[in-house]
Amino acid sequence: MRIRIILTATLLLTACVGLQFTQSENAVVEDSLIKTSSGVVQGYSSALADDVVQWTDIPFALPPVGNLRWRAPREINRPDDLIQRRGETHCVQKASDFAGVSGDGIVGSEDCLYLDIRAPADYRDKTYPVMFWIHGGGNTSGLKDYYDFSRLVAATDVVVVTTNYRLGALGWFSHPAIQRSQQGLDGAANFGTLDIIQSLKWVKNNISAFGGNPDNVTIFGESAGGHNVFALLASPLSEGLFHRAISQSGYTTSYSLEDGFNPQGQNAMIKRGSWQILESLTQSTGLSPGASPSAEVLRSLDARLLVGEYYKSESDDTIPLTMRDGVVIPDVGLLSALSEKQYRKDVPVMAGATKDEVALWHGLHRYFMDTTYWFTKLLPPVIRVKNQELFDLWVRVRSHAWKLRGVDQPLLAMAAAGYEELYAFRFDWDHQKASFFADFPTILGAAHGTDIAFVTGDYKYGPVTSYIYPDGPDRDQMETTIMRAWSDFSKGLGPGDRLDVDWRPFGEEGQYYVHLDRDEALRLDSESETMKTLLDRLKVNQVATDLEKCLIVWESLVNVGDADVAYFREWNNGFCGQFDIVQEQAKLNQELIDEFGSTSVL
Repeated sequence: MRIRIILTATLLLTACVGLQFTQSENAVVEDSLIKTSSGVVQGYSSALADDVVQWTDIPFALPPVGNLRWRAPREINRPDDLIQRRGETHCVQKASDFAGVSGDGIVGSEDCLYLDIRAPADYRDKTYPVMFWIHGGGNTSGLKDYYDFSRLVAATDVVVVTTNYRLGALGWFSHPAIQRSQQGLDGAANFGTLDIIQSLKWVKNNISAFGGNPDNVTIFGESAGGHNVFALLASPLSEGLFHRAISQSGYTTSYSLEDGFNPQGQNAMIKRGSWQILESLTQSTGLSPGASPSAEVLRSLDARLLVGEYYKSESDDTIPLTMRDGVVIPDVGLLSALSEKQYRKDVPVMAGATKDEVALWHGLHRYFMDTTYWFTKLLPPVIRVKNQELFDLWVRVRSHAWKLRGVDQPLLAMAAAGYEELYAFRFDWDHQKASFFADFPTILGAAHGTDIAFVTGDYKYGPVTSYIYPDGPDRDQMETTIMRAWSDFSKGLGPGDRLDVDWRPFGEEGQYYVHLDRDEALRLDSESETMKTLLDRLKVNQVATDLEKCLIVWESLVNVGDADVAYFREWNNGFCGQFDIVQEQAKLNQELIDEFGSTSVL
């Protein structure tokens, strides 16, 4: 059973990029041609907000194709080229209507290093703070085009940049033929991270022409985007490229180069290292089993064929992505690097999670949900929770563990490194509207990704949008709160300066965080929980079975950060040693597939 929360594209994008993507039609804005280092770009009006100009599909690096695959991005210098709108710029990934990427199978192009800019219409006469958005999608899916921050731009007077970056095995790849044969930045394994860094360099050199202040750039992102914010804070290569950082539902997982390669499958928890993937490609590509292909041979592989091989496995392992390559990410690992003074960026940082992070996945999982068709299968199924107490327990523990590992631990690490302005939050807004088909407030609540719409002001969740974000004062209050906090933070103010809450910094005086909710529920709190106290309460819990307790503990310790297998083995005096937890997951997974054809209710 896919009971463990896996940070992969299909699941994450349900929240991180919604359910539908449409390209809005825009009119040319007069006198908005701007010359940049990579070409001349035309401005267009925004369909979502008046007095906002947008410039789209601007290349920030040479296409990473051919000999440039698995190399650091190359600067592009073509100031006299006329930049054309492309329509589709998504990187190679699995097609998904949830991701706004249409088609079947593996789609997209390696020529995908483009960014968009949105600015107030008076950009020629003003200088505005810059907010640089990094999309989510598990670093295997997603695209810049889905996110339209026009309403944030119009409401708060900021310039917003959204960017693409290489994904999956094309963005993060460890193989001796690559790392041992290349020098300098080309010897890295985190090419997607290098793309984001190159995009920030482009912004530093060009954003002033769009009314943006290159000396006031805030990076912000959600899920994998929040993870990449932490990666930029840890990387020695991003110094001076940004001045503030916001991580929403981020995580700090990083892998060794050896795990990324995983020869002979030596790490049993990783079934999709590059060695295993290449072994599985021997029949379709002519590669010899057990051979050590050269970098040239690897670069000759069809990009879609390579990426598609990663999706053939239904196992519960994760794909090794962000790696401790000693070039982009220090050898000590992402979380440890955040705690070391030599990598400190001396910038204000804000980080947070949602109250019901994992409800997104569990609310769609047949282990927790029953489905019935009351009228006809032409209509959606009616979804009901099988065991409300068990569902609530699982969501509460796992979501709290996400906050502890994805928010508190990184902030504590940065506090140890000497960061002086750290802020924490928990997104609590869960004022959805129930439907006959599903009780959304009970099932989803403040699930992973539900906070994004309040930052963009662009409410979309496919056919259930009106239930997830019902129009009314609750939604309006939340939008005002989020937009004020994020934009004020980008302008050098405290995130709570214009809110009715005493938003104290997270640090030595207390692990303070703010509950972000409608006005009457907006409040300051202090974290008193630890992973130990959180998981210890499961020992005497009467709702979950012994196996379910161990599954919850396992999920809590192997996700959102580096897997803490030792703690799992020690928990409750080795209580979970009675189970082969990976085998139990596979068994439960197969039982659901045999009965329903899928583990998902959709």
